[in-house]
Amino acid sequence: MRKTHDRRDASRALSGAEGCRFALVVSRFNDGVTTRLRDRARAALSEAGAAAGDVEEFSVPGAFELPQAARGLAETGRFDAIVALGCVIRGETPHFEYISSAVAHGLMSAAGDTGVPMSFGVLTTDTQAQAMARAGEGPDNKGFEAAAAAIEMARLFRQLRADGRFQAQGALRGAERGVGVPASDEPGGVQGGPPTK
Repeated sequence: MRKTHDRRDASRALSGAEGCRFALVVSRFNDGVTTRLRDRARAALSEAGAAAGDVEEFSVPGAFELPQAARGLAETGRFDAIVALGCVIRGETPHFEYISSAVAHGLMSAAGDTGVPMSFGVLTTDTQAQAMARAGEGPDNKGFEAAAAAIEMARLFRQLRADGRFQAQGALRGAERGVGVPASDEPGGVQGGPPTK
């Protein structure tokens, strides 16, 4: 039985995107589905007040490449949150399980290591029809939901950083490599990165 979406849950997150920068990482594989996820993710970000210039889109070949791209984008320090969008449909071999698991674990690892929230907008379905049903026009669209989650997490992490209660382990490791996390309010500085001259 399919769960009905409660619009009130999404509307709570659909504000406060002003001033935040978002990366959309979109898989080209199953693009008939992922294009619809992307369009609704953009709609959610716009509805929440994100400026068009604060949303950047990056294309990758397939779902397996999503974590790699998301990690690289997070390490630039330019984004408050990353929305990963893809679609993996079960076939006749175990490939589905390997890809689905690798993508989920890869995104979680990248988010933990970099300190940049990453939302999971990757459909893992048995059929094309199930994928299309989750990529419709309304707020049940999983791209819309992933963007709403990214907005809420970006706001949470900003607040935690502002309160001095959060510095990701990834920020510490990133500083060792000369890579920071989202920009600080200090001119030329990146939070967790090396001092700039």
